[in-house]
Amino acid sequence: MKNNITTLIESGYADLRKSEKQAADYVLENIERIQEMPLDRLAKAAGVSQPTVLRMLKALGYDGYKDFRYQLVAELAKSENRTEDAGQPQLMYGYTLDKKTGLDEIPVNITMTTERMLEETLKNFPGKTYKRVIEALRNARIIDIYSVENSEVAAVDLLTKLLYLGLPCRHFTDCYLQQITAGQLTEQDVAVGISYSGESKDTVDAMKTAKGSGACTVAITNFKESTISKYADILICPSQEQHFYGNAIFSRSTQILIVDMIYMGLISSDYEHYVKQLNKCEKVVRGKAYDHRRKH
Repeated sequence: MKNNITTLIESGYADLRKSEKQAADYVLENIERIQEMPLDRLAKAAGVSQPTVLRMLKALGYDGYKDFRYQLVAELAKSENRTEDAGQPQLMYGYTLDKKTGLDEIPVNITMTTERMLEETLKNFPGKTYKRVIEALRNARIIDIYSVENSEVAAVDLLTKLLYLGLPCRHFTDCYLQQITAGQLTEQDVAVGISYSGESKDTVDAMKTAKGSGACTVAITNFKESTISKYADILICPSQEQHFYGNAIFSRSTQILIVDMIYMGLISSDYEHYVKQLNKCEKVVRGKAYDHRRKH
């Protein structure tokens, strides 16, 4: 069962240095064992130096190793109590659907798989990258959004949210129009390409054209070594794992999560301004809702 310490490590993981991530990986994989381990044993087992472990803990907000162990013991005790109260076995992460899978298993398995992917997104989305994306979108003259097939869900959601905030953005489902608009961008503009695999040719080609036009390019993909990453000034890569027949289902979950993060980040970056924009939109769309107080 997930505890607050595990969540804290995962949320700060992306901003750690390589050696600090190595220490964090060991902690995450051996969370219950290390409560009795002194600092030197933990460092040796993780294959890093003691100062590296301490830097990792400091980066996560702990005063030191003693503070970390104290909070860890307390968290594990609470987790143990919650597990006993639940009285249910912990479910396995990940599965492959086959003809033997029972109908009653599917909702639970899908929920657990989606939960794990969302956790991976938090773990692999550096705070510095997040801030760069927000800053780029805030200052863009035009924001173009490119996608095909399943990624269209996230693209339309991003378009809608940016329009609500009053940002100048556009998204065409026609790939030829995506190419044409990409070629008209300038250094003042931002292009966002959404592709789970990073290999969708039309999306990659539009991003390549946008980058050639001088625009700031933002890629949302699941694979760092994918083709689209070559044309990304800012790369958002929530995971390196592929689930369930490619991008058929679960890709949308992480993409929508990232869109929501961007939306809320923009509002937070200039709260008063964007709240005014949202209030204007609310007045415009108010008439589209049924008023059940009216008499028929």
